[in-house]
Amino acid sequence: MSQVNQYALLRQRRFLPLFVTQFLGAFNDNVYKNALVILVAFHAASLSSLSAPTLSNLAQALFILPFFLFSATAGQLADKLEKSFLMRLVKLAEIAIMALGAAGLLLSNLTLLMTALFLMGLHSTVFGPVKYSYLPQHLSQEEIVGGNGLVEMGTFLAILVGTLLGGFLIAGGSAGPVAVTVLVLAVLGYLASRAIPHSPAAAPDLVINWNPISETWRILSFMRRNRAVFLSVLGISWFWFLGAVYLSQFPVYTKDVLSGREEVVSMLLAIFSVGIGVGSLLCERLSGRRIEIGLVPFGSIGLTLFGVDLYFASAGLAAHAPFGPVEFLREPAHWRVLADLALVGVFGGFYIVPLYTLIQTRSEPSERSRIIAGNNVANALFVVAAAALSIGLLDLGMTIPQLFLIASLLNAGVAIYIYTLVPEFLMRFLIWLLVHTVYRLDKSGLENIPESGPAVLVCNHVSFVDALVIAAACPRPVRFVMDHQIFKIPVLSFVFRTGRAIPIAPAREDPAALEHAYDQIAGALADGDMVGIFPEGKITSDGELNAFRPGISRIVERTPVAVVPLALRGLWGSFFSRRGGPAMTKWSRIAKRFYSRIGLVAAPAVPASDVTPQGLQAIVLRLRGDAR
Repeated sequence: MSQVNQYALLRQRRFLPLFVTQFLGAFNDNVYKNALVILVAFHAASLSSLSAPTLSNLAQALFILPFFLFSATAGQLADKLEKSFLMRLVKLAEIAIMALGAAGLLLSNLTLLMTALFLMGLHSTVFGPVKYSYLPQHLSQEEIVGGNGLVEMGTFLAILVGTLLGGFLIAGGSAGPVAVTVLVLAVLGYLASRAIPHSPAAAPDLVINWNPISETWRILSFMRRNRAVFLSVLGISWFWFLGAVYLSQFPVYTKDVLSGREEVVSMLLAIFSVGIGVGSLLCERLSGRRIEIGLVPFGSIGLTLFGVDLYFASAGLAAHAPFGPVEFLREPAHWRVLADLALVGVFGGFYIVPLYTLIQTRSEPSERSRIIAGNNVANALFVVAAAALSIGLLDLGMTIPQLFLIASLLNAGVAIYIYTLVPEFLMRFLIWLLVHTVYRLDKSGLENIPESGPAVLVCNHVSFVDALVIAAACPRPVRFVMDHQIFKIPVLSFVFRTGRAIPIAPAREDPAALEHAYDQIAGALADGDMVGIFPEGKITSDGELNAFRPGISRIVERTPVAVVPLALRGLWGSFFSRRGGPAMTKWSRIAKRFYSRIGLVAAPAVPASDVTPQGLQAIVLRLRGDAR
């Protein structure tokens, strides 16, 4: 499978038809949903005896309910059936559903409107597992982050355009244009689905369990077997909780707090959606075309900070005659509200894309669709909980800005809890910060590092952060062999213990610890892990390459695997190096070398039979060149 950049995927048949199909589906969802929500928020009295806030939250709950009821069945179908066939069936069903919704719009019949909304939720329930399990079958490991970013960007761009169009059409006072539009979009979605390429069934022999309760419980049970995947699912579901709190309140928030008209609701939804789309697209650039879960804590920090600021930005806004979009933008106090919503969206994109990618890549292919279906069940539970919490707190007299504040503070607590359970997220965040704030990292030859299977990386040792730089640049996790003394250094100790580094001690200090380290190295390689070592055995004190010790020969004699030589450039003289004395004591270097350019270069792998300390040292010296 050839590797192409993120935007070139839009010219590939293996990606473009799926992208267009899901874009049109999300577009249609939001034309219909936003028209319905605005109709409910501003004309509730003509449709029902229920209040506008209650109807808004009811609509949100009805759309999400099918995810809870039918996700287990949808996941089984996505694993058992050929995916392009299933997607075409779903798109045909969308045409019938939108015909029902169009009838509800034309007749102003709340029952038909809500029934169509529920069925569109069912449509999305079936399409989601197929969409996300399709991508890993057609994209390479390096393309999956960019592909997910495009899908999330497309989804939220569809939300933006659909929201604007739905609000614009219904604001004219006639339901006819909305009815025609949703039918046309449904037909276009089906036509696009016909170009989706064949995608073989992952588990064609699967016997489908049609009991949604027992199958849902079974899916949730085997999803828990993979701790990282399960907690990623919980993280995604929490984002859905936050999103439901924000999106379901926007119409009434606009009317009662911001004194805006229907068009301003569309503006807020658009700003929020554009933010998520921008954040999703930036993920590939910030992660270096790899799965960078360090962006998840970064995203959660932004979600909390700008969510809290939205509460303060909403305080003290004076009541006013209803604003249109132009009048709304003329008020400087409103700019802060829009900035907060945009940044909540951007950081939401940083948060959600790596989590979806982790689920796709760390799930067994034969179970991937059902894992995603389990994710949808969890999402549904959290969104329904968000609707129930919102209704309850608002009925108790809480204002909508206060509800946003509570949700943001809860986000901080949930984030701390998840990162305590899985410190890998926080560890990757610290590494990501190092490489993207303290340094600018140039990478070359990293395609020589195998995508899977056991291997050993060898590199020159210049500073105390060498392993962190390598870990940030490598396309897969590395288990480093580190001097046991480094585990006594704050922060570095946390990073290396979390990364399952292997402590080693010289034979003169602790012969038993040395032998135990070699046993751990052999065990890691037997498990298919990649091991990183610094064959010099110490950090250079003069910038020159020390002689490579014979430990590397012992490792490959016991476990014959390929060895990939690496060389770090530009770290000599940094705060973390020993130039001019002990490391991390020359504080002036932090400012002088801040955001300095460093490099990591890799050579082709050396077969185990050709490995010698002297040969590897010569390769690393040649790679490093004069750039110490």
